[in-house]
Amino acid sequence: MRISGGGARGITLATPRGDVVRPATDGMRQAVFSSLGARVIGARFLDLFAGSGAYGLEAVSRGSAGGVFVEKNPKAANCVRNNIVAVCKSLGRDPGDLFVLQSDARIVPLVGDLPALVFVDPPYDMIPEAAPLIFNKLAEAIPAGAETIVVFEMPGEIELAPPGWTLVKRIGKGRRDPTVCFFRRAGPV
Repeated sequence: MRISGGGARGITLATPRGDVVRPATDGMRQAVFSSLGARVIGARFLDLFAGSGAYGLEAVSRGSAGGVFVEKNPKAANCVRNNIVAVCKSLGRDPGDLFVLQSDARIVPLVGDLPALVFVDPPYDMIPEAAPLIFNKLAEAIPAGAETIVVFEMPGEIELAPPGWTLVKRIGKGRRDPTVCFFRRAGPV
């Protein structure tokens, strides 16, 4: 698995051995970041269920200002730290504005400024239980009508309609294939 675009394009990302993570495919990340476009430049992000850190590091490669990776598994969190070093070295960038929290992403530990982008890529079997918790917690911190985009990867057969959130776009095809939904907080009524 490699960074698919930006200044660190081609940098290989380490992943822990075994089935600890299910990394987002290069093609899916390319589609996501093509959809996000210039919105990534200068943005702060939150990468929940970070795994290898692929979504957040793709944002770093494409010009984000920095962000927080949340990963509970110690092996995966260590891979994220190593991947941060590799990507930042390739970019000639100080990794000081990138943080790894070894924590349960379902409690959404929001640190610092409100993120412009929130990447959510949980284990698929956890989505029915985790999604309501995540969206409720994010709604506490993200005001109605805010420009923050929540990028949520899930299998095509899952439909999410969290209260107080608007589905802006869905990319990917097929019931059994990965898809990504872009959500925004609904505006004031």
